[in-house]
Amino acid sequence: MAIKHILVVDDSATDRLYLSEVLQKAGFEISTAEDGQDCLDKVQALMPDLILMDVVMPRLNGFQATRSLSRNAATAHIPVIVCTGKEQATDRMWALRQGAKDCVIKPVDVDELLAKIAGLA
Repeated sequence: MAIKHILVVDDSATDRLYLSEVLQKAGFEISTAEDGQDCLDKVQALMPDLILMDVVMPRLNGFQATRSLSRNAATAHIPVIVCTGKEQATDRMWALRQGAKDCVIKPVDVDELLAKIAGLA
């Protein structure tokens, strides 16, 4: 599956803007959501090829949103890469248990992120 459209989910406007800009420069179409609930609301209409999911967000956190997406037959095929501010094995393990395909640490290393995206295609 070719990844063209990415939904960036983060409650930080700065992080959303940064990720959107670097991914657009890499040739991806970008949509954004401000938290996990906003993501779930938008994903049904947008059906992105990939979701970049922050963890700590209001209303619905990234782990909860990822679990909801992976358990829904209509969205389970959409890969999720969790972006966490903590470099801890437990966050990576928990992200994978919720259905994420991978995990990156903030601040995001662009080359690492692009390599992970390429690995999903």
